[in-house]
Amino acid sequence: MRNPTALAITVFLTLAIPVQMTAQHTRYKLVDVGTLGGPNSSVGFEASPLNALSSEGVFAACAETATPDPNYPNFNPLILPSSYGLQQPDPMIFHAFQWKNGVLTDLGALPGIHSSCVSHISGNGLIAGQSETDTIDPITGWPEAQAVLWKRGRLINLGTLGGNESFTTSVNNRGQVVGLAESATPDPFPYPGFGQQARAFVWEKGRMRDLGTLGGPDAFAIEINDRGQILGVSFTNSTPQPTTGVPTFDGFLWENGTMTDIPDPLGGTQLSPYYLSNRGQVVGNANLAGDNFEQARHPFLWEEGTFTDLGTFGGTIGDAYKINDAGQIVGEASFADGTYHAALWQRGEIFDLGTVANDPCSVALDINSRGQAVGWSGVCDQSAPRPFLWDKNAGMVDVNTLISADSGIYVFWASNINDRGEIAAAGLLPSGDIHAVLLIPCGADDSGCKDGTTPNAVSTISGRNALLLQGVNSPVPNPSRRSWISHYRNFLRQQLR
Repeated sequence: MRNPTALAITVFLTLAIPVQMTAQHTRYKLVDVGTLGGPNSSVGFEASPLNALSSEGVFAACAETATPDPNYPNFNPLILPSSYGLQQPDPMIFHAFQWKNGVLTDLGALPGIHSSCVSHISGNGLIAGQSETDTIDPITGWPEAQAVLWKRGRLINLGTLGGNESFTTSVNNRGQVVGLAESATPDPFPYPGFGQQARAFVWEKGRMRDLGTLGGPDAFAIEINDRGQILGVSFTNSTPQPTTGVPTFDGFLWENGTMTDIPDPLGGTQLSPYYLSNRGQVVGNANLAGDNFEQARHPFLWEEGTFTDLGTFGGTIGDAYKINDAGQIVGEASFADGTYHAALWQRGEIFDLGTVANDPCSVALDINSRGQAVGWSGVCDQSAPRPFLWDKNAGMVDVNTLISADSGIYVFWASNINDRGEIAAAGLLPSGDIHAVLLIPCGADDSGCKDGTTPNAVSTISGRNALLLQGVNSPVPNPSRRSWISHYRNFLRQQLR
């Protein structure tokens, strides 16, 4: 009997190849967003839920100013979401920014000389993030961070749940913000509460609410959709697992005061949800028996209490990062030899999106409602990645081949694509600095492009060589191989050595 997965891939590729020979991607105009006076600006590399781009093309992230950081090298890791472009620690103060219709606006920080950064922008342009304060956290010794919201030109401090610190992860169109806030209760686990219990919160109309837990001491919220449903993770008990060193943690869906447990049915004790759609669908990964996250985890879809193992291309690793409202899911899935490709799951089938040229590995990070996906392609250790754009009509292409040759910038990372086809990305300048860049479709006739004829092929080659020589991404962990939980746990283990 033929493997149904292999058959689905074969049929998909058979249908797609003739279309790819005739259809072409539109060209893109590259906009260098710039900085706030320093050399670098950032774009997040976490696959989810970090969102830097609104549905109307407002770009929000953070950039270095010209002001030295008086606390350097002491820094707060909660301020800066995982990103390309800014250092940890950074010798310069950096601030959250908003780019809209060609205007870059410094969103500022809480009073004083403090850094701030963006975690998420809603579809209608509300921006959640965090800012340092004047206070040094007596437990950690670093500058305290507070969750903040930028709304109609105002900077709102969301506070905490009685503890020292808080940070945001998501904001919806209704102005509801979620994230993690510390309570005043001491925490037996150094992770993830930094000495105080970490609690998932929702903030709305000036009030922060503790969402509770699934039985353990700690929880945090990851995503909130426009219906007000909240996705997060929580410890289910206080007993450390021998394989992980921390208690079992499950995902949860919170709605109208009720927290629904999303357990790991694949034999592991850790489930990492990544994204929640407006239809209440959850995607992420779940550990297999043995809890070896780096070697055995599967992508999943959870909907109304039903857990579906999405499967892989024959390997033991897979991650589902985003799902659009049409139910198309993107992420990565491995083969038996350990390589992995960008994957699309749709109507119970898995499709291999391929790679750029002869690259061995690729990962899809985001997909819009039109079925366009962005991600990276390259060698499997992610040195010198190149960003791709994929759609069913034109296949996968390096986005550098879609921009003008005279841009002078090599785009090496694409994190988000909105329904207008605009792409939030990171670009390498000839100086070696990194800037946040926005790619805007030129239109079917290349109108709006500065150079509508010459692709960026030469810059693509030289840009990748520059990345390899400079080691631009060497201090940055591979986002596609990490869970949110693993990210914070590994960080704290390093701090506590």
